[in-house]
Amino acid sequence: SIEDRDLSSLFLLASTAALFSPSLKERFLELLPNRVITDSIGSSETGFGGTSIVAKGASQAGGPRVTIDKNTVVLDDEGNEVKPGSGVRGIIAKRGHVPVGYYKDEKKTAETFRTINGVRYAIPGDYATVEEDGTVTMLGRGSVSINTGGEKVYPEEVEAALKGHPDVFDALVVGVPDARFGNHVAAVVAPRKGTRPTLADLDAFVRKEIAGYKVPRSLWLVDEVKRSPAGKPDYKWAKEQTEQRPADDVHAKHAGATS
Repeated sequence: SIEDRDLSSLFLLASTAALFSPSLKERFLELLPNRVITDSIGSSETGFGGTSIVAKGASQAGGPRVTIDKNTVVLDDEGNEVKPGSGVRGIIAKRGHVPVGYYKDEKKTAETFRTINGVRYAIPGDYATVEEDGTVTMLGRGSVSINTGGEKVYPEEVEAALKGHPDVFDALVVGVPDARFGNHVAAVVAPRKGTRPTLADLDAFVRKEIAGYKVPRSLWLVDEVKRSPAGKPDYKWAKEQTEQRPADDVHAKHAGATS
């Protein structure tokens, strides 16, 4: 266990790429109260974008909240900077030293590197809101968001809530077809050894952290969640799990609703 390790030389834990879940950060802070934990955001296209020092007792809802650098902004649908505290969801953009583009990929270059109101930006596709104090709360990547009954759900928020459950080792969230809502939220979960969480267990737990429409309506259990060597989620793999076999557990209202 961690209590048996000599951690006297450990000063800082840095979380980036695949960020630590809120429950894991809380556990770190309980065991290592005098250490520093940071969340940092960025991408290959933008470089460093912002960072924050994780505080004990911070809300587990939503994504990480970071202080962005002077060249990182959040833009609304019209290309204007989102006003702090407005509650408007916008897309994160980086100006300044912006790459020329992707090698021999004009389509992806045009999608990611855009000129808006005369300013050239790198826009990887991450959405966020801007708080009253100017810090930014990450929501997630638009390309993997789920539209369910007209509401947009970012998988990262739901995954963070799921991973707070004591029986969940890892989890990914995807959308699956639903005759009523177009899609509903589905969870692909790797349980902790010796456990088998049910949808009812997870439902009751995550409703304390996220809105009802974001709660998973179906559940697939797997031995291991597939991620890249850097820890980034493989949503294509997760989607395939939901297509290859029936769910292990389905909410009663959705038992016959998938198309």
